[in-house]
Amino acid sequence: MRLSGLLQGLTAGVLVALLIANVQTVTAQSSAASDDDLPLAEIQRFTEVYERIQRDYVESVDDERLIRNAIRGMLSGLDPHSAYLDRDAYQRLQEGTRGEFGGLGIEVGSEDGLIKVIAPIDGTPADAADIRPGDLIMRVNGESVKGLGLQAAVERMRGEPGSEVTLGILRDDAETTIEVTLERAVIQVDSVRARVLESSFGYLRVSQFQSRTGEDVLEAIDGLRDQTGPLDGLVLDLRNNPGGVLDAAVAVSDAFLSRGEIVSTSGRVARSRDAFTATPNDALNGAPMVVLVNAGSASAAEIVAGALQDHQRAVIMGEATFGKGSVQTILPLRDGAAVKLTTARYYTPGGRSIQAEGIQPDVEVANLQVRDAEAPGGTLRESDLPRHLLGDGGGDADDAKEPPESALATRDYALAEALNLLKGLTILGD
Repeated sequence: MRLSGLLQGLTAGVLVALLIANVQTVTAQSSAASDDDLPLAEIQRFTEVYERIQRDYVESVDDERLIRNAIRGMLSGLDPHSAYLDRDAYQRLQEGTRGEFGGLGIEVGSEDGLIKVIAPIDGTPADAADIRPGDLIMRVNGESVKGLGLQAAVERMRGEPGSEVTLGILRDDAETTIEVTLERAVIQVDSVRARVLESSFGYLRVSQFQSRTGEDVLEAIDGLRDQTGPLDGLVLDLRNNPGGVLDAAVAVSDAFLSRGEIVSTSGRVARSRDAFTATPNDALNGAPMVVLVNAGSASAAEIVAGALQDHQRAVIMGEATFGKGSVQTILPLRDGAAVKLTTARYYTPGGRSIQAEGIQPDVEVANLQVRDAEAPGGTLRESDLPRHLLGDGGGDADDAKEPPESALATRDYALAEALNLLKGLTILGD
């Protein structure tokens, strides 16, 4: 029998009694059940609203849709990260943790009913379109998403690869909404990239934490050593890293720590309370580290930054991080859907809560762009004067001077500052 037919045949009081009996049966079997009395008046109100919708709404609404919407509302009303995932959404989430999925490449959250960009993912359409952390997505294809709910808004942004979607974005420094058109793509994320910055200083970029990220970090460090020999220092770049898999964050932290706690979680039920500790290794053999973070560094990225900071293993440089310090557990349902439920909070080794606080950098570096300051006609040096004396090294005064490569500071100011700090730490450590 359909639920609407059952409702029509029952008084509100009888339905409440049935709901109570069902809930009591479930809670009696659960060790985590609360002893608090059930809110009978609220259950009665729910059944009354349900009945009014079925009887008086302008169009007929099937029971399944109403129940699904009730579930979505129940979860979205808890916090910005709890959500109901239908079968398709659950499958896409699983694909995302493996590093391949369809969409725009934006990690988003909910804030006061608005969709807020946490960070674009490197190499994705969102990154190419200059979507920025802190942007508010107001419209998708001309339709407002305010109050729509996070999961529903995400669904509107997704679609077939190659199709286009237009986002209406509100940005702090813009007077009006910015319209940005992006082409959807199959997002294949290489979560780890590495290169030699200068001499024996390495650069390691982690754009997202996936199931293989810990292994990829160790392989990338081995690759840097193959090019330079032992590393004198490393910049770990976690800017605009929206997070990802907890186990990957633990593995990346463990790569640079040889003892002590990495992160702990604490929630209401026993299974949500856990602690992760480092194993005896350090992929850099104690070489100094600088970790770059900004407002787009969230969740798993904050776990890594917090662990390395509390153990004084690295200098954290940049801006205060996003402040997502809660644990979401995926709870599969019998029909192939799932519930993403916040079950615990993260704590750094020093006992600090990340939630709504973030990680404060040891050295603040604003998100700036710099350019070379040249005197009119260029900078004048002794070697530019006519008939100047040659230095002891000799050389022809008329030798052509090759234009220098663009300075790192003009391409990435924060990274240049991190490299300078690494050099200083190395000098002091010698």
